[in-house]
Amino acid sequence: MAYAEAYALQVELAARCHRREIEHDLFLAVEHPPVFTLGRRGGREHLGVSEAFLKSRGIGLVPIERGGEITYHGPGQLVLYPILNLRRARLTVRDYVDRLEEIMLRLAADFGVIAGRDGRNHGIWVGNNKLGSIGIAIRHAITFHGLALNVNTDLEPFGWINPCGLRDIGMTSLSQERGADCAMAAVQSRLPHHLAQVFGVAVQTLAATALLAPTSFANTLP
Repeated sequence: MAYAEAYALQVELAARCHRREIEHDLFLAVEHPPVFTLGRRGGREHLGVSEAFLKSRGIGLVPIERGGEITYHGPGQLVLYPILNLRRARLTVRDYVDRLEEIMLRLAADFGVIAGRDGRNHGIWVGNNKLGSIGIAIRHAITFHGLALNVNTDLEPFGWINPCGLRDIGMTSLSQERGADCAMAAVQSRLPHHLAQVFGVAVQTLAATALLAPTSFANTLP
C-alpha cells in the first residue's frame, strides 16, 4: 500500500476510534513501495543523497508527525500500524513501546534470529546492526504509526541515510542474518499469534477491503 494511502487510513481509523464509532483496536500490517519518511525531529541533514536523486529512483520523501528522525520503508519490510486505545489497554507509552519491541523480538526468534534491545535507540538490534525500528504518534490516547521489521528488504537505500539519525551503525534483515531468504508470508503468518500473546487480545483477521471501506466493518466484529 502506498505510504500516503496507509497514512490517510490510519488517521481516519484513529479518529473513528476516538469518537467511539469503532470499539476495537486495530493492527494494520502492510508493505510500502520505496519511501523515506521524516519524523518530528526532521533529519534531512542525515540524508546523504539529493531529493533529485530520490526522484530519479521513484522514491518519495515525506515529512510526518511520528517520533524519531529519518527512516526508509520499502518492499520486504513488515510495517505494523496499531490503532490502539492506550487508556482502554491501561498501557503507558513506555509499556506500549516495549510491547512493540517484544513483537519484533519474537518474530525474529521464530526464524532463528536472536535480537535484542539497545539503549541508543528504540527498536531491535543484532549487534551493531538495526533489524527493526519504532516510530509512534499518539492523538487523544489513540496510537498510530508503529514498527517496521526488515524481513527481506533491499538494504541499499539505508546506506543513503543515517538511519534514525544514528551514525556508524548498520541495518540488517532477517534474510541477511539467516543467510537464507525469509518469506514475508511466513513472517506475517506468525504475527497474529504474537499480537494475541503480547497484547493479551483475541485477534480476528479482516480482509483489506473491509479496512479500506471502514464504515462497513465497524459493527461486524464480535
